[in-house]
Amino acid sequence: MAAAQHGLVDELDLRILAALIEAPDAPIKELALELGIPASTCAFRLRTLRGRGVITGSRLEIDPASVGAPVQAMIRVRLGTHSRDGVEALFDALATTRGVLQVFHIAGADDFLVHVAVADAAALRDIVLERITVHDIVRATETQLVFELREGAGVIPRR
Repeated sequence: MAAAQHGLVDELDLRILAALIEAPDAPIKELALELGIPASTCAFRLRTLRGRGVITGSRLEIDPASVGAPVQAMIRVRLGTHSRDGVEALFDALATTRGVLQVFHIAGADDFLVHVAVADAAALRDIVLERITVHDIVRATETQLVFELREGAGVIPRR
């Protein structure tokens, strides 16, 4: 149990997480049966993983194209100035912009990477011109269309 005390997960936790990734809506009894452990152990471990912040929530994922936003792009944002307040204000503004899927505050030549899903090229242009470059600290943007997106392997080995 020493690993759990330091925020790490043990082998059983990893097995539970892998099973949960494969079947996020599976009842605890089903997960436990598949893993060969008592349902009470599975439930306790899941509560503990949530309590420790290993499992941070559950999200409903929606296909953007099916709700009228088939065009995805990555917008690289480079800042001219870097005050804490300015960066935080821009970060908050980007994260609350309709059509923005994810915002990454990054190191390197660019400062933000913004993943968006929109209806068409005009809507993409509007996000750049009306929601990003209007901020005084923004120096430049570069937009790259996403042709295809695949989910990565993640940090938990899939079964």
